This record gives sequence, structure tokens and C-alpha cells, in this order.
Amino acid sequence: MKHITSLYAILVLVLGTAVSLQGQASETTLSLEDIYKNGTYPTRSYRSVRWMEDSQHYTTLETNRERACSEIVRYNAKSGEREVLVGADQLVPAQGTDPLDVRDYQWSSDNNKLLLFTNTQRVWRYHTRGDYWVLDLPSGDLHQVGVSLPSSSLMFAKFSPDGSRVGYVSEHNIFVELLGNGAITQLTRDGGERYVNGTFDWVYEEEFSCRDGFRWSNDGEKIIYWHSDTEGTGTFYLINNLDSIYSIPMPFPYPKVGTTNSAVKLGVVAATGGTTLWFDVPGDPRNHYLVRMEVVPDAEEVIIQQLNRLQNTNKVWIGNLETMALENILTETDEAFLDVHDDLVWLEGNRFFTWTSERDGWRHLYKVSLDGKEISQVTQGEFDVVSLNCINPKSGYVYYIASPDDPTQRYLYRSRLDGLGAPERISPAEQQGQHRYVMSDDAKWALHTFENANTPPVISLMEVKSHKVIRVMEDNQKIKEKYAGLDLSPKEFFKVDIGDVELDAWMIKPAAFDPEKRYPLIFYVYGEPAGATVQDSWGGGDLWHHYLAQQGYVVISVDNRGTAAPRGKAWRNSIYEQIGVLAAKDQAAAAQKILDTYSFLDRERVGIWGWSGGGSMTLNCMFRFSGIYKTGIAIAFVSHQKLYDSAYQERYMGLPDENKEGFHQGSPINHASKLEGKLLLIHGTADDNVHYQSFEMLVDELIKQDKLFDMFSYPMRTHAIRERENTSLHLRRTMARYWQENL
Repeated sequence: MKHITSLYAILVLVLGTAVSLQGQASETTLSLEDIYKNGTYPTRSYRSVRWMEDSQHYTTLETNRERACSEIVRYNAKSGEREVLVGADQLVPAQGTDPLDVRDYQWSSDNNKLLLFTNTQRVWRYHTRGDYWVLDLPSGDLHQVGVSLPSSSLMFAKFSPDGSRVGYVSEHNIFVELLGNGAITQLTRDGGERYVNGTFDWVYEEEFSCRDGFRWSNDGEKIIYWHSDTEGTGTFYLINNLDSIYSIPMPFPYPKVGTTNSAVKLGVVAATGGTTLWFDVPGDPRNHYLVRMEVVPDAEEVIIQQLNRLQNTNKVWIGNLETMALENILTETDEAFLDVHDDLVWLEGNRFFTWTSERDGWRHLYKVSLDGKEISQVTQGEFDVVSLNCINPKSGYVYYIASPDDPTQRYLYRSRLDGLGAPERISPAEQQGQHRYVMSDDAKWALHTFENANTPPVISLMEVKSHKVIRVMEDNQKIKEKYAGLDLSPKEFFKVDIGDVELDAWMIKPAAFDPEKRYPLIFYVYGEPAGATVQDSWGGGDLWHHYLAQQGYVVISVDNRGTAAPRGKAWRNSIYEQIGVLAAKDQAAAAQKILDTYSFLDRERVGIWGWSGGGSMTLNCMFRFSGIYKTGIAIAFVSHQKLYDSAYQERYMGLPDENKEGFHQGSPINHASKLEGKLLLIHGTADDNVHYQSFEMLVDELIKQDKLFDMFSYPMRTHAIRERENTSLHLRRTMARYWQENL
């Protein structure tokens, strides 16, 4: 552990920020430099694990530090034998000296070729654009695809089923390249600012996790793809004032609540080029979402999921690639909203597929016939299936993650595919926390990761049925020792009874905790349906909150109703049409209960902070429950719900003209006149997710209401506020100083 530098000591004096309320820094004291600049507490993990066709070997990306590149390494599951399958020398292009820096890779179906993703660039949140190279393992030939197209412009490249061609997207058009001679066929030509082929606009990526927008047919003769017409969608402008002496406008289509969405349709085109045929999916394409499309195995068909605009009806269609006929085989409805799941697996000669539904009040797995006439429940019980791990028809079992007894934890279970018998827990009882598994197709082996709030990830190769550890791959012992050497109090989990429901919560106390003293309290909040903060997981050690605890604060987080916890459909649907309303009441009731319960908490020094939806929740709590919260820090928040995107806000709130009261009450800007405490607003000016406009509108309202507050803008930083030099450290110093001065 490093001592605080003299430069930081000077900054402490200048900024008036105490290093510690407990005393001087020491070897056991966290520093913001070590957390956000020096990389003192790294956690090791495995990258891009792929099980091979034989289910006996898996591959990973591992760093070759001498050559400053990533290599593909193959392991034998049973013996542990390690083989560098693709080394640095194999990654050196013919005209180069340095190996490619591989970010990700995919195998051809015969495991003889590799498609390597390099030189990547981030598009919105993810690195989805870059260069692709094909490595032929038997011959050693390495060559780039799409060389005639702009550098780093390729997206979602994938092998054809027979491995002879590669399809990809560049600048919103789709191409197919023949690997034998490099001949390129352009399949679409209208891609540009208005039309988008083979990928999606902003809202599809953010709210439906849609980025890869095309598929090969089973025989490799056709490409099926999404096409978006963004005309009519409102254009939002981000302004770059840093990289030129004149402002640079950055426009992109962004449908806000109640406004026009892109018109999206699905087309089929021959892989050799020609005219596209379009599926005539019923319904206004601007008021429906085509959220999923996959090819049915061994058939000239695709399965399509179509949500209505309110996202309370999901129609499943089978589309014929020859006739373009459509058949609606399944319709899922809900009185509130539906989530989209990626748990579709084909069974029994592709006559059935798996389907996730909450129709019995819990998220469970069902088996549905291809014609939709037979539906049977596979997993059963008063618990949610969190995620699907593996289906093994040979053994007759499905493996999945669930947590029937504690929504903060995650365990591996299995159930019979015929729906008979009780769920069987496989994760051992003595390992309390969260478990993750990357399983072989035959469900015999898995790379298993175990962690909890006070234990860094331990990665091992295990035999699934017995849960026997064959070998430990990474125990993160170094970070465990560093963590143990810090003067930290463990994160404690507890429940808060607010009358009609019990809420999950955690607490971190100062290291030298004295129950006779009275401590300032900081609540960390999110509170929206997209996530949950109270999870018994490592989360990087949660060093920021441990840092605050070392400064003398008690830190607490509570999950209100409606958060993404595996507590059943009623829990998640409770916030429908009242985002920011019920959640704020739950948070305030929990805060009051906690203050009544723990005498060591100072009622006059209560703070709250959050990011994104948590920033909005911070504002709602500060404005509407000022008697509880004295100081708040709201980061990257939505001040008015009409300013956010259509898909997210309408899913949980309905349409603004039909829920005027809900939109008004749930938007913190409408309660700004009630501000009494100290408030710091923070936002990045290049936030493509929650626009800087939201910050400016609230600032304008607070000025109009004659409310004093503090504000800090980070120029050309996105929703994450981490781009450009020193940003993360500066942000945390700013926050720490605000707590010190006002709490």
C-alpha cells in the first residue's frame, strides 16, 4: 500500500479535504490515487472463454507481456494441459513486425479457422467496430478482410456456416467476402445517416441489447438482416468544445418519450447479392419493436419476437425464408411490462424451443412446440430463474442460476427437462455468495467463479455434477492479501422492515467503529428496474465506499421495490407507472427505519448519492424528503422523464399523454422548489445516454426557484465520466471534498 504523496498532501491543503477523519494515512489506509490512478487493486479474470466442439477443451485470451499482445491458449479440461494455440508469431501480418492485438475471436464450425477482432473502437458503450483478420490454422495464413473498406469500420463479422466466406457490416451496409480470393460483394447500398443495415440505432442497443443485426441462413445462401429507417426520429446534438477552436456538433437519432421511433423491418437477401425481400410483420413499424430474430436450425425459417410500443405484448412469429410467409405461434402478454430474454434453445430435433416467462408470477423456463400448440413448464417453484447456463438433452437436465432463499446471492441449480421432480442445487452450501459458470455443451465441465462481498473471485475448473474442483485457475490471492491488509470493516447484509415489505440492505462501518459515537451516514442508491445495488458480490471490492468508511462515514445501500432482484414478478411490476414515486417512498421509509434502529447514526448528518437512475433517485429523495436527507450528490441524472429514451421510459411508465400524473410526480425537476439541503450536480457534457440537457434544465429550474446548489460539468465525458486524462480520480476527489465540507 502506498503512502499519500507530497503532491496529494498539498492538494489536500488547497482543497480543504481531510485525508482521514480517523488520523494520518498509513499502510492500512485506502487512497483515491491507489484506487483510481495507480491500479493497486487489480482483480484477475479469464477473457473470452470458448468451449470447443469436443467439450473437452476450452480456449481463452491471455496476455503475452513480452510481445505486448494477446494469445489464444487451449486447455484440456481433464488433464489441465496448456497449449498456446495461437502465439504471437502467428499473429504477425506478412508486412508487419508486431503481432496483432486481439480483443476477441470466434471459431469456424470446424475449428480450423479463427476470426480475430483487432484495432477496435467504441460505438456508444461497446467496442463493436474495428478490423477483422482470418487465421487459417492448418496453413498458418493470416490475412485481413475488408481491406478495401475504411480502417476500423467493420462490425459483427462472422463466418458462413461452411467457413468459406465472412459477412460483415461497414458504414451501415452489409458485405460478404469470399475467403479464397478476397472477392467482396456489397449486399446493401442505401446505408448512411438515414438508413441503417445490419446494426441498430441508439435505443435498440441501449434498451434491447441489439447490436449485431444480421444472420446467415443455415445453408449459407442467404443473409437475414435488420433495416432501420431513422427519418422522423428526433436528432439530438452533443457539442464538442474541446478538440477544435470551433464547436463540433455531434448529431445522432434519439427517440425521446412519446416521440417518433425508427421504422424497423427484416429483410432477406441472397449472399451473392440481389433484391431484398421483406417480411411483412403486421403493425406500425414505428410503434413496434423487432427485438429478436434467430434462424431455426435445419430449416429455412427464422423465429422473430415483436414487442408493441408499450412492451406489454410479445408476439412470436415463424418466418419462411422462401415464401416470406409469417405465422404467429405464441403471444405473451402482461398487465405491466415484459422483459426480453435470450434463453431460446432448440430441443427434440428442433420441434421444441425453450421460452422464459413470468406467467405464473415467477420467471421460469418453459418448453414450447414449434407450432406453439404445446407449452409445458420446465422449472417450477416460488423463485426466479436468473439466467440459463446449459441444456443437456442427453442427460435430460437444464442448468440455471437461481437464488430461492436470498435475492442477494446466486447459485447453480438443475431441473429435469420433463418438468418432474424438485430443483436440485449444485453449488455447495458452504460457499455463500455468487456463483457463475461457463459450461461445456455436454454439461460435464465448467469454469466456475465464486465470490462474495468480502471475497475476490476464485476461478476453478470443476466437474459439474459433483461440483468437484479439478484445479484452481485463479485465486486472486494477491488482491486478497492486499484487501486483508487494509483496515476495512466487512460489508454487512441486513433487512429493513418498512411495514408492508422487507428490503435488502448492506452497511459498511468505519474500521475503528465505536457504537457509542454518532457517525454521519451516506446512502448509496440506484432504485430503478435496470439494476440492483444490494448484491453479495465482489464488485471490485467496493473500494470507494470502503474509502468513505475509512474517512469516518457509515455507508448503507437499500434496494427498494422494483429493482432487478430475483424476488418475483409482483416485486418488479410494483413500480409500473410510478418510477421515482414508490421507490423514493421506499428509500425514505427505509432511511427512517434505519435511523430509528441504530443509535450510532447522526440524524443531522445524512447524505445520499447515486449515478444515472440513482442520480434521479437522489434528487427525488432530496427534494421530497428534505427532513431526512441533508446533503446529496446526483450524477448523470434524468431530471424529467420526458427527456429520456422512448423504449426504457415507456416500458415502465406508459405513454406520457396517458400517464400525465405519473410522469409529473416521478420527475424530480417538478419538486425542485422543495430543496433545503446541500446539493451537488455532476454531469458529462458528451453523455449520449442521459443528455447534458437534463442537467441544464434542472439548473435552470433551481435558479428560477432561488435555490442555492453546487454544480460540476465534465467536458466531453460520457455517461461513465471516465474518458480523458485523470477524470476518474478528479471526480472522486470532488465527491470526497463535498462530503467532507457538507456532511
